[in-house]
Amino acid sequence: MATLDDERREIANGWVAVTNGMVSAVGAGTAPPARESIDASGCLVTPGLINAHHHLYQNLTRAYGPMTDSALFGWLRTLYPLWGALDEESAHVSAWVGLAELALSGCTTSSDHLYLHPRGAGDLLSAEIAAARDIGVRFHPTYGSMSLSEKDGGLPPDHVVQDHDEILAASERAVAMHHDRARGAMVRVALAPCSPFSVTKQLMIDSAQLAERLDVRLHTHFAENDEDDAYSLATFGCRPTQYLDDVGWLSDRVWLAHCVKPNDTEITQLGRAGVGVAHCPSSNLILSSGIAPTVKLRAAGVHVGLGVDGSSSADAASLWLEARQAMLLAKLTSGAAAGTARMALELATRGGAGCLGRVGELGELSVGCVGDIAVWSLDGPRFAGVIDDPIEGWLRCGPASAKHTIVHGRLVVRDHALVSPKLGAMLTDHTRLAKRMQQVG
Repeated sequence: MATLDDERREIANGWVAVTNGMVSAVGAGTAPPARESIDASGCLVTPGLINAHHHLYQNLTRAYGPMTDSALFGWLRTLYPLWGALDEESAHVSAWVGLAELALSGCTTSSDHLYLHPRGAGDLLSAEIAAARDIGVRFHPTYGSMSLSEKDGGLPPDHVVQDHDEILAASERAVAMHHDRARGAMVRVALAPCSPFSVTKQLMIDSAQLAERLDVRLHTHFAENDEDDAYSLATFGCRPTQYLDDVGWLSDRVWLAHCVKPNDTEITQLGRAGVGVAHCPSSNLILSSGIAPTVKLRAAGVHVGLGVDGSSSADAASLWLEARQAMLLAKLTSGAAAGTARMALELATRGGAGCLGRVGELGELSVGCVGDIAVWSLDGPRFAGVIDDPIEGWLRCGPASAKHTIVHGRLVVRDHALVSPKLGAMLTDHTRLAKRMQQVG
């Protein structure tokens, strides 16, 4: 068992007890009597994995052909018109299917950056929160926003953006409706203006002030690729990190998606501010955006977690896969010794907890933390010969899916299958809604 606690204890023949959704004891040898027990013999047990960046609705346009050869800005311009068909039903079903996929990969907590709110679409945030509650996963949705349309020099079409005051009012309403401040909370809400190229500078400033007043976190896309850097220089006369500082976002309340292009000075600034970064390796590779300097960011004190990003770029919503990609890219950019399975597992657990502002509560198996657990089978041809180091074997071999995924002490995945009986019906609905969005049939 890899506890990922402060001492990074790894316990052979270990056990973990969960009472009322929280870890009540951790030990080795014979476990104490329990009302229900799960046999993890021959398995690796880890904290549940944490997804720090996603766009759940995008699985409705997964692997969409016309955008497979596009960089970020062209990719967005191709897909925005399709995403304009998003409504409450498609938000609910896509979130349900996306969170189910994540749970099968050992993910127990997911954020979501829902920045698209087409006119007349309804309450999309509540629709996806209902999906998370139905499956039983821990959820950190963000009320995202866009206020700059094509007519204002932005990328999105007019009908998917909102005006300034509407965004702030809806953001405050979402926090009042859904944000749970209790330890062990299943739902917490953050504010998330989409990106510097889709919102005004004033909205960034006012969102930061609102988040401070409401005591919630802030999230946005940041320094994703060369186009992003060029836009910032041309529009704001500065690099993205300076822009963050100018709008009051260099703060430990903030976590950023991507962070591919910071220079060494900026990495130091980000670390000193205590920000978090959701590293999205697969998406950044598919969109040819680059490779985030994760080793340098961590050394500077940045909380680096992992994100699967939207399924229209990364396509596979597997935290295991992102951890493996992060391990391999760290080896490529910083040397073989820098990219280890333990480093990647830490990104996927404690790093994600840092992004979400829940260090010491999520991402580790220690007394008082949430009872979120992933159990991984290490048997069969894929893992044959894994004797010396089960953690390295877990990530270097595979692919792996979770045998059991436990959230707040409750099984969400049992024996590699979703516990909910709704999966078949949800997939049927998802196919219908994806065809509608892609204008097929």
